[in-house]
Amino acid sequence: MSITQQYLLDTYRARQLGAPAPPAPGTRDRQVVGEWRDHRRFRAVLAGRPAHGRLRRALRRWWSLRPRALG
Repeated sequence: MSITQQYLLDTYRARQLGAPAPPAPGTRDRQVVGEWRDHRRFRAVLAGRPAHGRLRRALRRWWSLRPRALG
């Protein structure tokens, strides 16, 4: 059963029971991603790591440590 089919079935059941309709699939994706990112930053601060810029810092470190071609 696809997500759309499940949503339509849940909407039908809610209408039959007089309950509010469930939210449509994908309506809260942006909110979930933002909350996940905030939680990751919070966990980084608790662990004593920088909350942001970790990827850029790692790439800069990797770039500076790679062997240079002799020219």
